[in-house]
Amino acid sequence: MNIVSLIICYLVAINIVAFFVYGIDKLKAKRNKWRIPESTLLLLAVIGGSIGALLGMKVWHHKTMHKKFTYGVPLIIVIQILFLNYLFFTSEVFVR
Repeated sequence: MNIVSLIICYLVAINIVAFFVYGIDKLKAKRNKWRIPESTLLLLAVIGGSIGALLGMKVWHHKTMHKKFTYGVPLIIVIQILFLNYLFFTSEVFVR
C-alpha cells in the first residue's frame, strides 16, 4: 500500500468518525446528557475530518448557530485542501 492509499484510507475513516460523533453529540444534546466538548468536535475537523464534520452539521442540524463551527469548519476545509494541493504538487513522494 502506497502513501496516497494510506492517506485516503485515513481521511475516509476520520471523516466517518467525525460525522457520527457530531450525530452522537446532537442526540446527547436532545436528551440532556453529557456532551462531547466543542474542542473535541473541532479537533476532529482539524485532524482531517472536516468534511465529515460539515456533513454532520448539515445532516444532524448540529452546531449550525455557532460561528466557530459555521465559519471554522469550512475554513479548515479550505486550509486542508490548500495543504494537500501543496503536498501533492511539491512533495517528492507525490510527484511522479
